[in-house]
Amino acid sequence: MTAKKLTDNETKALFDRLPDNRVGAADLKYLNEVLSAGFGNTARTNIEARFETAFAKKFGIGYAISHNSGTGTMHSCLIAAGIGPGDEVIVPTHTMASTAFVVLQCYAVPVFVDIDPKTFTMDPEDVKSKITPYTKAIITVSLYGLSPDMDPIMTLAKKHNLIVIEDNAQCFLGYYKNKLVGTIGNAASFSFQGSKHMTTAGDGGMVITDNEEYATRIRSAGVLGYANVSAKPGATSIPRDIRQDWSFKRHLSMGYNYRLPVVCSALGLGQLGRLDDLVLARQTIAALYGDIIKSCKWIVPQYVPEGYINTYFAYTCRLDEESVDFDWRKFRKKFIELGGDGLYGCWSPVHLEPAFQNMKFYGTRKEQAPHFHPLYKGKVHSYQKGDCPVIEKIQPTLMQLKTGYTQWEKALGQAEALDKTINFFNSGRR
Repeated sequence: MTAKKLTDNETKALFDRLPDNRVGAADLKYLNEVLSAGFGNTARTNIEARFETAFAKKFGIGYAISHNSGTGTMHSCLIAAGIGPGDEVIVPTHTMASTAFVVLQCYAVPVFVDIDPKTFTMDPEDVKSKITPYTKAIITVSLYGLSPDMDPIMTLAKKHNLIVIEDNAQCFLGYYKNKLVGTIGNAASFSFQGSKHMTTAGDGGMVITDNEEYATRIRSAGVLGYANVSAKPGATSIPRDIRQDWSFKRHLSMGYNYRLPVVCSALGLGQLGRLDDLVLARQTIAALYGDIIKSCKWIVPQYVPEGYINTYFAYTCRLDEESVDFDWRKFRKKFIELGGDGLYGCWSPVHLEPAFQNMKFYGTRKEQAPHFHPLYKGKVHSYQKGDCPVIEKIQPTLMQLKTGYTQWEKALGQAEALDKTINFFNSGRR
């Protein structure tokens, strides 16, 4: 399922509403409000609370907890779930490495699963095969804007009493079978890094959950384990009369300093107000690319099952190298020559990254990794080529086309370059 195709007039109106440099009037209004209030040891505006309240409302969820990054969000979720030494956490290997790094940062063991070759998202059948008595959580990833198949994953989680954390860094306002992506698992993580659908000026993140107790633990994990914090919007600091007393014991547990700066909250609140347009613009650009490649037999786009809505962080497709006499690099070179704004390859499978091959996560000796902790009784002591054969085979052929343009003319230029590139190779010229 894709978004409704816009008319020419609707498309023009949409892109006319988007600021060219991604900074709009609302962003400046809220930012100026914060700057005018000045800075102190604690915030002088309630902008964090307003941002969290608005974000939770947008997703129809009870609680939103802001963070300094989409990595910090997932780390806090795992800490709050009690993940630690001896535990395993299932993650897809086709993702940004942070999804696995946060597991290591809890001194737990990442267990990698393969992908569905059509949707490029994690394969529920491989998830099922990787669950062991030591599995405590699953981190799903909605990749390129598309949710994985969540129903069987949630069924497995319920059967084995597992926490499910949705990594939705690349998926804002996507849908899975009439469910808003981010409202399906126990918690969901969003990233506001600069390339994402909305941003808080470079980095930032948000966790949403309907569980107040879990939300409070997530908050505590992200603010140094402080006492007296809560799931309430903006509740990141301790009231002055409490914290100034000499007898106050501040830290109930170990935590991290993952708070989102107030200026970032201001920008996030402004961007959130036009999130629907930001998502629709990417979907409209994706539809433009889709119209061009639909008659091309050797480019296979990411498959969007019925009942799903893809929000197209990127338009991702696979070059069927077995049916052509050129490869990914030749296609990319020609695309750039004909005016393309680069063609992005997809990450190396995480289990094949050097860090996961040398296993030097803590200290310099391989056996110091969490996989050799005395509390860990599982069998994952190394990662090998062949562990996830589907992604290992197709990763070199995947290509991402940018969808984050705020000017329709630039998107049209990229579509024209793509059309010319396809025609070049179809013509037999090399």
